[in-house]
Formats: sequence, C-alpha cells, structure tokens
Amino acid sequence: MTGAVAAGALVAASGVGLGLWAASDGGGSAGSTAASPAQSPGPSRSHPLSKAPRTIPAVRDHTAERGPGWRPAQGHRVVVDDPALADEGRLAAGELGLTYAGERDDRRAGDLRLELNRDAGANPESYTMTVRDGRVTVTAPGEAGVFYGTRTLKQEVEGAGAAPEGVVRDEPAKQRRGLMLDIARKHYTADWIADRIRELGDLKFNEIGLHFSDDQGFRIESDTHPEVVSEQHLTKAQVKRIVDLAESRHITVVPEIDSPGHLGAVLAAHPELQLRDADGDAVRGAIDISKPGSAEIVDDLLEEYAGLFPGGQWHLGGDEYQALVVSDPEASFPGLAAAAREKYGSGATVEDLTTGWLNDRSATVRAHGRTPRAWNDGFFRGGSVRAAKDIQVAYWTGKEIGARQPAEYLSEGREVINHNDEFLYYVLGEPLTFVYPTGERIYEQWTPLVLRGTTAVPERYDGQILGGALAVWGDIPRAQTQDQVAAGIRLPLRATVQKLWDPDEPELSWAQFRDLADELD
Repeated sequence: MTGAVAAGALVAASGVGLGLWAASDGGGSAGSTAASPAQSPGPSRSHPLSKAPRTIPAVRDHTAERGPGWRPAQGHRVVVDDPALADEGRLAAGELGLTYAGERDDRRAGDLRLELNRDAGANPESYTMTVRDGRVTVTAPGEAGVFYGTRTLKQEVEGAGAAPEGVVRDEPAKQRRGLMLDIARKHYTADWIADRIRELGDLKFNEIGLHFSDDQGFRIESDTHPEVVSEQHLTKAQVKRIVDLAESRHITVVPEIDSPGHLGAVLAAHPELQLRDADGDAVRGAIDISKPGSAEIVDDLLEEYAGLFPGGQWHLGGDEYQALVVSDPEASFPGLAAAAREKYGSGATVEDLTTGWLNDRSATVRAHGRTPRAWNDGFFRGGSVRAAKDIQVAYWTGKEIGARQPAEYLSEGREVINHNDEFLYYVLGEPLTFVYPTGERIYEQWTPLVLRGTTAVPERYDGQILGGALAVWGDIPRAQTQDQVAAGIRLPLRATVQKLWDPDEPELSWAQFRDLADELD
C-alpha cells in the first residue's frame, strides 16, 4: 500500500503514469473504438484545453485534453464488462438518468462504460476515468475503484453539469477513511444512519463504526442476551439493511462492543458481574474480568454479532477501565490482582490481566476472520503480558494516566488509525474541554500524521498510519438532534476525507473548498 501511494503521489505531481494506477489512461478502450463524427462530437482546436474536475475529495491527477467533455442525456447507456459491476452500473444509471444496459461489447455515443482490469499490482481503490469522444470509461482493478470513479463523475455532473475532457487517475493515500457513531448513548434511527452511509459513499469514505454498547444503552437486538438490550434499539433486520447498503457503497461497518469498561448496560442486567473495589463498592461500567462469567457473556455477544457484521474489522474498545485509573490498582482491587498472579505469575499486575482480557477477546473475533482494534489507552507500557501485535491502535487521546506518546505505539510496529480528539471528536454538548470540530481547522491544520494534539509524528511512520475517522460521541445526547448532528459534521467530514485521500497540500483555500462543498450538495 505505502509503495503504491508514494508512487501515486509522484504520478500526481509529475503527470507521468508509472503503471500503478488502475490503467494506463483508458485510451486503449476509448480511443480504439472512437465513434465517427456523425455519432458523437470529437475534439477540435476550437475547444479550449479542459480543466481538472472540481470534486471532494479532489482527484489526484488530471490530464487535460481538448474536447466537449461529456454530459448525460436521454438515451445514453451505462454498460459494464463484468457482471460484478452490475450494482455500480445500476446505481450510476439511476443517479444520472441513464439506461442501464448491462454487459455489452458494442460502443455507442454517450456511453458510460465500467470496466475491471483486475490488475493485482494496483491499489484496489484506484481508478482511471477517461472522457473522450463523447464517452466516459471508468477502469479499475477492483469494484471499489470503479465505484469511486462513478462518484467522481456524479460530482462533476452535479457541480458543473458535465465531465471535462481528459483522463483522471486517482487513488486514496489512506486505506481507512471513516466516520464513527456512538449509537449507544444517543439512539439514531436506521434511516438517519442510512443517509449518512449514502453521504459517506459519495465522499469516498469506506468505513462507518457503530459503537452500540455503553453504560447508557445497548442498541442492537440480541438473541443470546435479550435482557441487555435497551428499549430504543435497532432490530437485526434494520442492521442487515444498513450493512447491505454500506456494502453496496464499498463501506465496511465496524461494530464495537466496548469492554472491559463501558459495559453499564450489560451490567444492569447482570449485577453479579459488576467490578467491586476492596471496600465492596461497585465501579460504574466496569466488568469484573476475574470472573469466568464476564468473559462468557462478552464472547457470547461477539460471537452472535459476527454473523450480523461480515466486514473484516472489529473494534474491541479497551479504554477507560476504571480499575486502572487509581493510584494503586493492586491495593484497590485485590481480587483482580490475585487473578493476575494466578494466571500470569507472581509478578503479574492488574494491567497484565486487562491486557490478557483484550488478547482473549481479540482471539474471539480473529477466529471469525476479523482484524481487531482497540483504543490507545487499552495498551500499556511494559508488563509481563503484551497486547497481540495484530491489534490495531485507534489513537484518540493523550490525557489518560500514564499517557504514552503516539511514537511509542508506532515504534513497536503497530498499525494506527487516527481519531485525534483535538480535531476529530464531535462530542455532543461539548463536555469537559471538548469543542465541536470545524472543517476549517481540520482542512488547514490536521494531517493523518497529527495523532495527538497538534504535533505530527515523524514522516517515517506514515505507512503505519492506516487512516483516520471523525467520531461522533453522545456524552450529552439531547444537546443536538439528529439533523443538527448531520449539519454539524457536514464540513468536518469533507475536510477529513480530503486530507485522507490526498497527502499533498490542498490547492483550494478553505473558502474555496467550503464554496465547492455548498455547490456539490
């Protein structure tokens, strides 16, 4: 991934194809089958040299040509060269008012043609879009790349009414581009989530996280433990429709059942599993990880939802376990300390037991082919038990007790996803020191290398930072309505994806970018 991105950046800078894009220029298919002048307009010196498309995110490279460009018209077709592209073809046809004609070998004026080249060496999300001789051809090594090409075309038509003549070569710099929704503390309707998925797809995001279990609520129907489910929740049928819609937009739904903290809704139905301190006082939201029943119930839920969420990613939480926010965890929680020593040896600590819990839950989801991730404050320095190497770090804060610099995680070789709470945390009601993020600040000051605060980590770690995500948290759920949340994250989402898609300094000023966003909406 990193080599292709680096080479892709060079392509974008130089305009010279290096063979790492979805195709050379699309000219083989479009040029070799050019229609006669009677069939479609052709380039002439009377046409000015085309200008690059105006899209969000901006395309990485555009080769200008002379010609009239392409605009949709009645009778134009969408055709595909592979049945795997039927969904992309039908969607584009419906959006642009064209006729979906399925698999066709013939070439007609006005065609939008979608092609797979299945180039195993290319970024699967890359694509080439050629606008020439009154036709458009989108070619990519994978279905996602073809979809992104149609998103570019859709934005061009929505903004300017037409796609400019020439060749777009495009690919994302970062492979994970997401929005995370806390649907546990604030209930969102299935229709609202579906609308966000459509918005994310058009912006070339590829993840939506659903944090659906916390102290305040458990928001998805359960068959194994119906007793933990909140009154307001999504049914499994609704979630299935959400997942299907996301898949059609090449978006992975990443579920999160946070543990061993933030389990208050589960513990309300199972108080026998509540963590208690040395004085016997219950600890809010914390499950007693020394009890076998604690692992059993969480694994029951992880196993159950593995069938509902088929994507390859799984978020295990791991943050803010209250047993570890005291000065002496072993003295405050002697039961956990004893369990740690029994399981891992005489020198083991509560941190070791907590790391072992994370590793065990990782094994549960890994058995279903999922890549686990956890919040950065669920990883600890030293200790006799180390978190499994394949657990990705969702880095959000440096404010916790014993906070570690981002470079510590990276120097261990870990892969990191950027959730920097200084820029990317939209916390309802703005409690504590949180302030609603602005698109302007993200656009002008944040990059994926800025993991903590406002300071970037060294460039050498860029390849380990897989991407980033804007996160919406429901700390004060009534502070905003669903519609207010959608409006509040509109520009932050667009600024975030611009910085994840293209590593270069944006060409547009913030004012120009904001105006473009208004134009395209």
